[in-house]
Amino acid sequence: MRISHVVENLNRGGLERVVIDLAKAQAATGHDCQVICLFEAGSLAPELASHGIPVIACGKRDGADLRAIWRLRRALAAQRTEVLHSHNDIPHYYAMVAALGLGLRRVVNTRHGMGGSNPASRRERLFRQSMRWTDVAVAVSEAAGRRLADVGLVPPHKLHVLPNGIRAHAFRERDPQSRAQLATSLGLAPDTQLVGFVGRLNWAKDLGTMIAAFAHVHARRDDVALVLVGEGGDRSALETAIAQAGVGDHVFLLGDRSDVHELLPAFSMFAMSSISEGYSIALLEACACALPIVATRVGGNSEIVTDGVNGLVVPPRDPEALAAAIDNLLDDPRRAAEMGRAGRAWLLSNATFEVMASRYRDVYANGHANGRA
Repeated sequence: MRISHVVENLNRGGLERVVIDLAKAQAATGHDCQVICLFEAGSLAPELASHGIPVIACGKRDGADLRAIWRLRRALAAQRTEVLHSHNDIPHYYAMVAALGLGLRRVVNTRHGMGGSNPASRRERLFRQSMRWTDVAVAVSEAAGRRLADVGLVPPHKLHVLPNGIRAHAFRERDPQSRAQLATSLGLAPDTQLVGFVGRLNWAKDLGTMIAAFAHVHARRDDVALVLVGEGGDRSALETAIAQAGVGDHVFLLGDRSDVHELLPAFSMFAMSSISEGYSIALLEACACALPIVATRVGGNSEIVTDGVNGLVVPPRDPEALAAAIDNLLDDPRRAAEMGRAGRAWLLSNATFEVMASRYRDVYANGHANGRA
């Protein structure tokens, strides 16, 4: 098959990792794959280029951009694309306009989140209209699928739930030696407990609540630090919140990192304070590393973290509840370890890349994901 993935860009993130892994696997099995970036190519594009997979950047400017549509159409026509797989809203309706009359065999769209906060917005109206020419709409969690259908963004008969998956073998389980090494490198005592987070520093992650929660935890104990891995537009606001909370000597912003798979095993636990999530790749990676998890009850989080089994689930925007859950796991390391092992066992059975890839093969070929709808 000739497959074109259409994305905004290939900067570091969960969606982008899914697309890169899919394209590499598809190319390795003999398919002709390319990735078309509506905006810039992004920092992860060289990974695909090193595998001989073309990455085309359309250079979209703000507002409607006919040149970007033309570049996208030219890339689809040059490849003679059979399967167009777009990811999220703007790439989808741009791709639909660009592909008019090209005779595609199948059009698939994956929404990697819960859908926009305002279903009546211009973006979502355009996305809803583009569903007319879409064969399969994929939601990455049951919660996301319900919302997309309930607000009328996706026709129920076109909707399938296909959760994300990761390459579990790339991650090793947490271990005290890694934690001691990371703690020492941060200027901390080797036995310091490290509460970790990986993700974009943006509004959806609500890291202000994370900082407030950590301030509660730190007021009770000195043997704990918070490590935040990622970059984003909220960094300056986050730095201000850290300073105002007086925890600057125990909160570390490591920025964008290419060695997340090495950092995760050094965490004592993984904490997430998000107010919106589809199906978090970061949570899956935490499971792969046998990390106990504290996560908010939003989106698909509860489909990954079963409260009391592989972690604790708390309400969003509630720093006291988040702090209490973190304290709970710090106070009971045996229970925390059991939760971590349960999370890894769940991941290996339910959320590997191989499971996800096989379901997408069914979608491309038959228009359904192993019967899940």
